[in-house]
This record gives sequence, structure tokens and C-alpha cells, in this order.
Amino acid sequence: MNAVTRGMRNAFRNSIRTFSIIVILGLSIGLTLAMLVARAAVQDKITSVKSSIGNTITVSPAGSQGFEGGGEPLTNEQIAKLSELDNVTKVSSKLDDRLTSENSDLESAIEPGSLGKRRAGNSGVGFEEKPQMIIRGESSDGSSNITRTFTPPVNIIGTDDPSNHIVYGGGSVSFTSGQAFDGASTENVAVVGKTLAEKNSLQAGSTFKAYDKDIKVVGIYDAGNDFANNGVIMPLAALQELSGQAGSITSTMVAINSIDNADSVTSAVKSTLGDSADVVNNKETAESAVEPLESVKTIATFSLIGSIVAGSVVILLTMVMIVRERRREIGVFKAIGASNVKIMLQFMSEAVTLTVLGMVAGVIIGAAGASPLTNTLVSNSSSATKQTMLPAGDGVSKGPGPGGGIRSFGNNATASIQDVQASVGWDILGYGVITALTIAVIGSAIPAFFISKIRPAEVMRAE
Repeated sequence: MNAVTRGMRNAFRNSIRTFSIIVILGLSIGLTLAMLVARAAVQDKITSVKSSIGNTITVSPAGSQGFEGGGEPLTNEQIAKLSELDNVTKVSSKLDDRLTSENSDLESAIEPGSLGKRRAGNSGVGFEEKPQMIIRGESSDGSSNITRTFTPPVNIIGTDDPSNHIVYGGGSVSFTSGQAFDGASTENVAVVGKTLAEKNSLQAGSTFKAYDKDIKVVGIYDAGNDFANNGVIMPLAALQELSGQAGSITSTMVAINSIDNADSVTSAVKSTLGDSADVVNNKETAESAVEPLESVKTIATFSLIGSIVAGSVVILLTMVMIVRERRREIGVFKAIGASNVKIMLQFMSEAVTLTVLGMVAGVIIGAAGASPLTNTLVSNSSSATKQTMLPAGDGVSKGPGPGGGIRSFGNNATASIQDVQASVGWDILGYGVITALTIAVIGSAIPAFFISKIRPAEVMRAE
């Protein structure tokens, strides 16, 4: 019988001890495997979050904010330079304008109300409660009163990225009919909000007037709120041409590959555009979403180290105890000519046998507990994160309408980071097996090496 076979048989010499060792090793290896899975799953989620939440930089003309403020619009030429910057994955631009009774036949679906009156009138001007707001005041020479009718304008947006949900002003966008247009199109086409379409009896295939041109409706969208559903979205190039603002851009979103590069890209954008633009990023918001995941990763790392140390100690102490029990047996083997290598090999094979049995139990425990343990860690660590945010991203997915819809990225960062998928893959199993076998070999080799150095006569005399 060779040393390996003898060592494997020796693993079962004491059934009670063998069972106890297998249970202890199984728990240790199971925890190690679960922590490996948790750490890998959380790391994947961190990478995903960093590339999908808060990974945008907003660029707007200096001094402007929507239709507030002032300043000069950015240009196509300026924005084109941003696509060439390192770590920039996408650049989406838009042009904001307004449709009124003077440049369109569309009628707003939003009633002015008291808020509309407050924003539309001037100081000291009185209002009369009517569906269309009547603004009264004095003429420029102060000689007589003038009366004009006010209807809230319809916001129209030109975009080169109609798949970006932020353009629509809603967190979840779907098409009730038709579909979005090609962002590179120069045709006079548009998608119209649901309430605006109902107000003006529009549907996919209808037309309306804007800037003295016929605009074809190719889709009706639902962004989930009245204000967003009172809008019109057109191709950027088409709106620039129709509105007489060729090459003008009022807002740009620069997507980056990771929030880790937010500061460097923000600096590069500022350097490229100079004083002509205001540049902001959402790095802090994104980092607050990632922070709970980083905590889970740290916990998983320390737990992994702890479980490996525990497994190593179990194997080491077990083999020290076994080796000391068999000092006489070792002395006999050496007396009949067994080499130190064969003695070490025997005890190492015994330790490996025990570890493999413990590893089988550990894989079962780890596979069963990895996902619940990961979800519990993530849930507990992210419970303090209540900040609501609107993640940035793009992409089209199927919706209820015939043309599909714009993908919704959700409004809650906590819900996003809690969606961690933990699974035991072959790579994780491979790492677990290598770790366990390494522990077994080292844990058994050390005591076996020292005991193999004794002299047979000393052992026999002591016994």
C-alpha cells in the first residue's frame, strides 16, 4: 500500500473525529464560498452602477437654466469636440424651444391656473379667472388699458438621442402608438405627449403646424405626468432648421464609462469649452448609491479572510493532533526505511481527503446560502440610503405600444443597488477548490515535516 492510499484510509480511522472535522470544515468552506460569491456579485454590481448611475455630465450655456437666465447657445462644433475626450462613451444634445399660437396650431393641454398666472404676468398686473388667462394692464403711453389672451406654451425639444428617457421629462416612458424617430433624421417628424395629442386630436400619422411647416406625428408617448405629456420631441437638426437656430444647442449630456472618471472628464469638458458653458456632474449622488455596496464588499472581504484563516487553523490543529498521536507509527515507518517525503505525503493525503469531504459539504452549504446571505448584507447596508435620484442612461426596450418604449431606469438608487444577482459559477468553485486544497496541503505539511525529523529510537524509547 503506497503512502497516498494509506493516508486516504487513515482519514476514516476515527469516524466520530472524521465526521466532526468534515462538519467544521464544511461550515468554514461554505462561508468562504459564500463570501467569494458575495464579493464577486457586489463587485459586478459596483461596476454596473458606476457605469449606469450618475455617469453623466450636464453641459449648458453659461448663465442659462432652461428658459431662465441668459447667455449664448452652444454650437454643434463645440459639442463635437466632446466626443473625442477620453472616457466619454456618448454625447447627447438637445435644443429647447416653445410653441405658441403665433408659431403653431397646437393648443396646450395644460390650463394656466394660479401658478401659470403668476409666471406669465408682470408685477401689478391683474388677472381674470378664465380658461385662457386675460392679462390687463396699461398701454405703453399710459392712456388706455390693453387686453391679451395667454395660453401656456407647448415645450418642443429637438434631440439627437430620442432613446434617452430624460429628454421626455419622465422617469418611465412608453409609446401608446407609433415609435420614436431616428436621432440623425432631418425630416419634419415628431413624437407628441399623450395629453397634448388628446387635446389636439392627434395620432400617429397626423400632422400639425409649427414654424409654418407641416410636422408629421410618428408616435404618441406617455411619460407618466401631465407636464411631460404636454411636449413635442423632434430630431435636433430639424428643429434647429425650422426654428431658425441652425447649429444651436441648449443642453448636452456627456455619458462617461464610470463615475471614477467623472472629475477628470468634467475638467476636460471645462477646458474644451472654456467660459462658454456651465458644467456639472452627479458624482456625489452616484457615490452615495455605491457606498452601501462598498461596505458590503469590505464585509465580504474580511469575512472571506476570516473563513480562510479559520479553515487553516482547523486543518493545522487537526493534523498536529493526528501527527502527535501517531509518533510511534512514524517511528516504525522510519525504522523500516520510510523517507521523510513519504511520511509527509501520507499525512498530506489524509488532510486532503478530509478537506475534499469537507469541501463537498461546503459547496452545498455555500451554494444554498450565497444568495440569501448576499441579499441580506446588501439590504442591511443600503437601508440607510434613502436618497431618491434619477439614474442616467439610454436604450430602447419593448413597451406596451406597437413601437416599444423608452427603457425606465427607475427613480430610487436603493432599489437599484439592492438588485444584486449572486450565483455560484465555475470560476468561483475553482477559486474555492484551490483555496481549500492549498489550506489542506500547507496545514498538513508543516506538522508532518517537523515530526518526520525525529529519530526512530527517540520515539520508541519515549513510547
